[in-house]
Amino acid sequence: MTIQIDKTTYRAKAVNERVRFLVLHYTAAPFKGSIEALTGPNVSAHYLVPDSRPDTVFQLAEETRRAWHAGVSHWQGRDNLNDTSLGIEIVNLGFTRKPGEETVWYPFSDAQIEAVMTLAGDIVQRYRIHPTCVVGHSDIAPGRKSDPGPLFPWERLARRGVGAWPDAAEVRARREHANPNDVKDLQEKLRRYGYRVAVTGRLDEHSHDVVKAFQMHFRPAQCDGLPDAETVAILDALLEKYRR
Repeated sequence: MTIQIDKTTYRAKAVNERVRFLVLHYTAAPFKGSIEALTGPNVSAHYLVPDSRPDTVFQLAEETRRAWHAGVSHWQGRDNLNDTSLGIEIVNLGFTRKPGEETVWYPFSDAQIEAVMTLAGDIVQRYRIHPTCVVGHSDIAPGRKSDPGPLFPWERLARRGVGAWPDAAEVRARREHANPNDVKDLQEKLRRYGYRVAVTGRLDEHSHDVVKAFQMHFRPAQCDGLPDAETVAILDALLEKYRR
């Protein structure tokens, strides 16, 4: 039997985009290793921004396809973000850490960031992705993942209309009254912003990882996982701006 599909006479209204989130990563490998991993049988992403010739971005999977880049993940009430996100991988070695020494993070090149901003800006516009739904792998899998790391310039992206960033004046105004000792209130606010965290009033290991992930994104100069007045003020400013 042959049938004809009529795509115009009746159209459903109760629909939305499959793509609700944009997740940014570093590959933690050189270009060759990144390509081998992302075109192999275990992991994938929609786009790869190389470290040489970043004006050429590689599309590894169609946006309509479900790539395997997020893994076990959660954001704003949704689990398994592979189902609802696009993933951009950036070739970057990540970090090195020797016993007894501080972690050394590898920087991104300006050309890479320009490429990411152009690509992400197009994606955000086409899918109408909310600023708080442009996230790092570390945001959706705190403790398990650390990419794209504290050297990724989230503020620079936000100035180009990609992702969230607090207003500096609002942070200053709220810092004086911020109470970092109220762990339960902090947990509630982190959960409201998007993180998965149990509201227990105790700074347990997972809560520490969540605070560290938040700081890595919004206060990278000091991301130790310990609540302080500035961290709380930044979170309050973000909630006021984006999640009222």
